[in-house]
Amino acid sequence: MPTLSDKLKSLGVKVGIPKDQVPERPTKPTKRLNSLEEVLCGRWVNTRQGDAFVVEYSFPNDQQHGIYPVLMENPMSVIAEVVKDPRVAELKYSEIAFMDTETSGLSGGTGTYAFMIGLGRYLGDAFKLSIFFMQDPSEEPAMLEAVADYLAPCKAFVSFNGKSFDAPLLRTRYMLNDIPLPFGDFAHIDLLHIARRLWRDRLPSRALKYLEEKIMFVPRTSEEVPGFEIPWLYFDYLRTGDILPLKGVFYHNSMDVVSMAVLFNLVNWVLEEPNGKGLEHGQDIIALAKVFEDLKKWDDAAILYERGLASTLPESDFHQAVRRLSILQKKRGDFDEAVRLWHSAAEQGHIYAHIELAKFYEHRVKEKDKALDWTQKCKQQLEAADMPPYEKEFWLAEVEKRLLRLNK
Repeated sequence: MPTLSDKLKSLGVKVGIPKDQVPERPTKPTKRLNSLEEVLCGRWVNTRQGDAFVVEYSFPNDQQHGIYPVLMENPMSVIAEVVKDPRVAELKYSEIAFMDTETSGLSGGTGTYAFMIGLGRYLGDAFKLSIFFMQDPSEEPAMLEAVADYLAPCKAFVSFNGKSFDAPLLRTRYMLNDIPLPFGDFAHIDLLHIARRLWRDRLPSRALKYLEEKIMFVPRTSEEVPGFEIPWLYFDYLRTGDILPLKGVFYHNSMDVVSMAVLFNLVNWVLEEPNGKGLEHGQDIIALAKVFEDLKKWDDAAILYERGLASTLPESDFHQAVRRLSILQKKRGDFDEAVRLWHSAAEQGHIYAHIELAKFYEHRVKEKDKALDWTQKCKQQLEAADMPPYEKEFWLAEVEKRLLRLNK
């Protein structure tokens, strides 16, 4: 029986392409250009899923990262309240992993890979950073298994926007590879949420790189690559096998993880020592006062509001701080302690404290002569004060109204 090919030939149809017209099949390079071992000082670690590549760095705890050291160890009782997870208060620093991922896309979803996972921990006298890298999608199970082994001693991780991006993405990748999720029961501290509360009023951006520049004063070198370019650099690597252009991505990831650790230390420091020198800008101090007010730590909040009001504030922030402090003092109800704080603040020249003492003596204990005395002192202080016109106008209006009533 004639075949289909025979029938086509009988009809004059040519079958196939002449050999001299067959295009050459593209071949993959037999050796990767600028291989991992040549460009990066990394090593291969063996896992149950195969070998995974990791690059490791070490930063002494006393090394400066901008204006702060790599480690500023403090208790974690207040930050535990902020993130609403009491387990955080019991953590040791060595039990916290700092995590950041670089991915093949910025929108997430099941088609997005985390091709690089940076993890840092405080071990002994140094901050140890490990960057796990997937040189081919077939290596994903081995990389995820290596990350699971790394996280085994930990009980919590810190991220920056990780609750919205990194954690859900990794959860999906572990599920798709049928590997148990290593951080399913971890406490999770997402620094982006805290950074927004502390710096939203003053800074136009709360991106980690921006906080590096404006809060920690850490400039990045020319090795830095913009985040939006990273997926395309990885796709180029998969196509060419040349690792050299990805050196900037390793630098980007390492800076993110170290800066995250230092930012965590800074945030924890100002929460544990709110009246220390962790925050100096007036708007930052007022923002911290709001955090303590929300936590119902009203004595600390009142001191912070008074300290913020003693600095230079934009007009809108100034009026809001005055209003919040007035409401807070009523909530506190402890007038003996409030009077002590107001006297202390008045000695330091705080206008607000003079007004509060005048209110207290006029309305609470009905000692009008003392109320008048504090109001007059306030006016004298205002007349000699060097402050923005809107502040002086606000306080003088308050003082004149009070003097008029008391003198009657």
